[in-house]
Amino acid sequence: MNVRIPGLLRSYTNGAECVDVHVAPAAPTLADALEALNERYPGMRFRIVDEQGAIRAHIKIFVDGGLARDLATPVRTDGELMIVGALSGG
Repeated sequence: MNVRIPGLLRSYTNGAECVDVHVAPAAPTLADALEALNERYPGMRFRIVDEQGAIRAHIKIFVDGGLARDLATPVRTDGELMIVGALSGG
């Protein structure tokens, strides 16, 4: 699975904009993909998912172009995740 990493999280991937992760082929979910990402890049999941197991408010995740609203969203092992960090300011 190809994962596109936003600039604010690239310090975890040594600056890589896109990384590949291997997700188990039996009915994988977004939670599985994020766990695979965290195994390869420790600490990444905590920046994306809060303590209650929800996607953080300032993070949007797109699975094959569609917005994923929860971790139970199905993913394809050959699909693409795009993680987007919201900008804020005043």
